[in-house]
Amino acid sequence: MGLKVLIVASEVSPYAKSGGLGDVSGSLPKALIAAGVDARVVLPKYKGINPCHLEHAQYKGSFVVNLGWRTQSASVYQLAADVPTYVIENDFYFNRDGFYGYGDDNERFAFFSKASIELLSLIDFKPDVVHCNDWQTGPLPVYMRDIYSKFVYFSEVKTLFTIHNLQYQGNFPKESLFMMGLHDGYASDDKLEFYGNISYMKGGVLFADAVSTVSKTYAYEIQTPQYGYGLDGVLRRRAGDLTGIVNGIDYEANKPETSKKIYQNFSVFDYEGKVANKHALQKELGLPVCDAMMIGLISRLVDQKGIELIAQAMDELIQKDIQLVVLGTGDGRYEHLFRHYAYKCPDKVSAHILFDDTLAQKIYASSDVFLMPSLFEPCGLGQLFAMSYGTVPIVRTTGGLVDTVKHFNSETYEGNGFLFQDYMSTGMMWAINEALKTYHDKHLWYNVFKNAIDTRFSWDQSALEYIELYEKICHKSVEHAPVVQPTKKAEKKEKIEKTVKIEQEPIEPEPIEEQEV
Repeated sequence: MGLKVLIVASEVSPYAKSGGLGDVSGSLPKALIAAGVDARVVLPKYKGINPCHLEHAQYKGSFVVNLGWRTQSASVYQLAADVPTYVIENDFYFNRDGFYGYGDDNERFAFFSKASIELLSLIDFKPDVVHCNDWQTGPLPVYMRDIYSKFVYFSEVKTLFTIHNLQYQGNFPKESLFMMGLHDGYASDDKLEFYGNISYMKGGVLFADAVSTVSKTYAYEIQTPQYGYGLDGVLRRRAGDLTGIVNGIDYEANKPETSKKIYQNFSVFDYEGKVANKHALQKELGLPVCDAMMIGLISRLVDQKGIELIAQAMDELIQKDIQLVVLGTGDGRYEHLFRHYAYKCPDKVSAHILFDDTLAQKIYASSDVFLMPSLFEPCGLGQLFAMSYGTVPIVRTTGGLVDTVKHFNSETYEGNGFLFQDYMSTGMMWAINEALKTYHDKHLWYNVFKNAIDTRFSWDQSALEYIELYEKICHKSVEHAPVVQPTKKAEKKEKIEKTVKIEQEPIEPEPIEEQEV
């Protein structure tokens, strides 16, 4: 019999999405099915799911989920989709605006984790692996190992826990253990205890049969105090079961030759078609139609995305021969910053403080470069979307960015973007100046454009790596990921410097402040 996998996630595109998690859990199962895996997906039935997705949903049944102080019902519906997708309905928990940010998120997602296990017998699906994603599903491996594995039906089911962003951990008061149906012994360092609270993320990391994250470099980084958010020791403890697999994107949905969301289709052999998109966007946004290097920025406007570096460099940046097009929402101070510069320099800056998928596709296709100066980036999808349209990324050497972008060498014509190492505005401006210098040599620029548009990180390859990992979990033969000792910063720096030629005096990035718990 073939491999069977249940993907459990709090977000699944196109039903519910607030970030990269939704993209991954929506795309990965398609690629797994194409590779012969019986892959299925489960998510909560949120109030915000478009009714069109629920029109032909099939009711599969209901069951009771017991939590510490209450009993809740769970109704299961299978959606009409190419990927077998189940939603768990409970209006008390999920008939609300938004996905997260409620005072009872600990209870909501303990319920979801437990219900995701209970539904297996209801739908008569016995997976080889339950693939859990981020803190919202952290309780599931705990329940599976310590409770459900004692039942014959679940005894051979393995769990994989994927970290999409370690910054968000699901940390709650230790009194939550009673609600979860777990005894006080779980409030210990070798279980869920985390600085006086309990951590759903820690539970997933410690109790799953294997752990993965969304790029190879991020798998190294999260084992260090700088990027570990207090869990680096736990992750070093599980280094032997930790794997990094880079996310992919759907290239058919982001294909400049056929996309219906851009102004004009083009290919690697039709650079003028890309220029036509740029001119059309300039006209639509009221920017001067000219040959200034257009910088696209599509991002959450938060510190993690390196927006502080842009804020520090804005006065210098607008003196350059550039145009900056911004799309996104986030911290009020950054929203105000870009609105201010759009008002002050309307021929240089166009700011759109909202989310608009159609405009995003136009920016990806029309910009000359895509700016992503992240403080840390587990994988990053923006740089992949940008490169699929031949838009050259300017990124910092962190996480999945350094795994997917290689610095352009004007002598060998190798490389698909521009990188900088230090988390400083001067480092970012150095990379922007390198891009500008290359941009004004059209022969060189065509080569870096071609390298970018030819870059491929598809789900087909990533799915094969996940399948290999699933099979290793089932056979209890997970390969070891190298442990990164926090004192061996020189080894990490050597790895980065081999990736990109940096014309700066290298220094260590500023440490990330420890998350409050």
